[in-house]
Amino acid sequence: MFVAQPIALAKSLNSAVNETTAKNGATACNKTVYLTFDTGNMSVADVVADILARQNVKATFFLANEKTDRGDFSLDDSWKKFWQDRYLEGHHFGAHTFNHDYFVGDAPSGGVYIRPQFGPSAGKVILYKPSDFCLELNKVNSRFEEITGHSLERIWRAPGGKTSPRLISIAKQCGFSHTSWAAAGFLGDELNSREYSNELLLKRASFDLQDGDIAMAHLGIWSRKDVWAPAVLEPLIINLKRRGFCFGLLP
Repeated sequence: MFVAQPIALAKSLNSAVNETTAKNGATACNKTVYLTFDTGNMSVADVVADILARQNVKATFFLANEKTDRGDFSLDDSWKKFWQDRYLEGHHFGAHTFNHDYFVGDAPSGGVYIRPQFGPSAGKVILYKPSDFCLELNKVNSRFEEITGHSLERIWRAPGGKTSPRLISIAKQCGFSHTSWAAAGFLGDELNSREYSNELLLKRASFDLQDGDIAMAHLGIWSRKDVWAPAVLEPLIINLKRRGFCFGLLP
């Protein structure tokens, strides 16, 4: 059976995984899952990083300049060391639009209507020409280069997963391929805790994720009372290892 209680059993299972690794040189796996994180409010960013390092798992991070739980923004200089350390650990990085821009709809002009969550136009629905949207993606890349000295992978994820064929085409012309997530890969860290307990989310993801699936969570979320990490994340990784999964990087 899969783990339904987080920390104590996670440590026990982790010991078993480490013992297998020591005997065989590597944990046997014949399937791949892609673990991804959007920035969110960064409240569990260090917790997530510690778990990934302890479990020797690589992930793909999609970056936006979002307001954090400590009042700064996720691409400020105050987060520089966090992103530098993650790059040195071998993780991958994509764009999540600079101002966490929600797609609203296609515009008659060939552009798109966008509602930024942050930045000078936060909360307003505005018309983006294709060049405007490219700027939002490339602004993330430029900032990441300033922070780490390296470019993003040429992938992006739309906030809320909201897109249209036109928006995806615009981004493609800018050199960015859209990356969503599998239905089973919606890990539920933004769902209401009263309706979706950590135990339920852990059980569902542990059983439902399949070979090739992309899984998505956040480095912190405003809308959930019971914190998803570490309660779900580490036991989930251990459960997936026990099912024979390795953890791949996008693209």
